[in-house]
Amino acid sequence: MSDRIFNVLFLCTGNSARSILAETLLNHLGKGRFRAYSAGSHPSGEVNPLVLELLNQQGMPVDGLRSKSWDEFATPDSPALDFVFTVCDNAAGEVCPVWPGQPMTAHWGIEDPAAVEGSDAVKREAVSTAYRLLSRRLSLFLNLPIQKLNGLSLQQHLDDIGRTAG
Repeated sequence: MSDRIFNVLFLCTGNSARSILAETLLNHLGKGRFRAYSAGSHPSGEVNPLVLELLNQQGMPVDGLRSKSWDEFATPDSPALDFVFTVCDNAAGEVCPVWPGQPMTAHWGIEDPAAVEGSDAVKREAVSTAYRLLSRRLSLFLNLPIQKLNGLSLQQHLDDIGRTAG
């Protein structure tokens, strides 16, 4: 068993909901095997309060969560990334910075709960749906034998996970 910790970056446009959920979930579920980060191409500057509410309800730490630019992860002193996942369709279509570490990438698009209109109950349900879908995909990711797969095989698994429904 390797002691290697994999660095994972989740990207979204606003970095206020989906990527924050993914970062928190992987840091929690990965049990130290992964170090997850999140960022946005055009960060909103704040974490969606309903995301923080749900994470608190799930007993997950929210200290230190913030909406930040992906530029923070494209500097020479940034952590070398092993994986970069886009979780929104807009970020997937944008020209990304060059990431240190030549990470594997995949698109795991999820509807934006922050864009949902309606009552607080409707918005909470959208956040819960994103949370469930990300939980499912991250569970599949965590069960991959990453160090036993060759690059092409691992890429196929990552792409398949992105097509997995909740």
